Amino acid sequence: MQALDLLLNRSSQPRLQAPAPQGEHLQNILQSALRVPDHRSLSPWRFVVCTGNGLEKLGEIFEEAAIVNGAEAASVDRARQLPLRAPMVIVAICEHQQHDSVPWVEQVASTACAVQAMQMAAVAQGYQGIWRTGSYAQDETVKQAFNCKVEDEILGFLYLGTSPLKTMPKATKPVDDFVSYWK
Repeated sequence: MQALDLLLNRSSQPRLQAPAPQGEHLQNILQSALRVPDHRSLSPWRFVVCTGNGLEKLGEIFEEAAIVNGAEAASVDRARQLPLRAPMVIVAICEHQQHDSVPWVEQVASTACAVQAMQMAAVAQGYQGIWRTGSYAQDETVKQAFNCKVEDEILGFLYLGTSPLKTMPKATKPVDDFVSYWK
């Protein structure tokens, strides 16, 4: 797949099934994350790849968070099932590092770039995915389960797999609605 085609036609795909990336494909996805802009080479990210029993463990963490937050029974049951919507979920965590010239927001942005790069690398190799956040990305119970410090952020959950559906093209947005030119 050509890089420009990939970028201009990017679309999230929520319906995913096996197979998930593995072997060289998974290594390419993870290596792409490590090539993003990273001021001072801090590598302020950590990724947890969940498959098989790891998805069940992630579901248990979501379930515990729902219980702690007093969710209704239906929401507690649903929480446990959320990670099972794909054969792989990569948890993306920004581990903030104190640095005089690299502020917190820049480290978060770098980690976000890493998630985008992983999704694009997956699509380039024939997989699909969706980057989900939601309340669990901000939940203290979930953050504690991943040993996050107060200043760390879970930037989301990258669900990866193979889509049974053909990706539908997104409408093109007019560039001039979002861009101004200073000449």
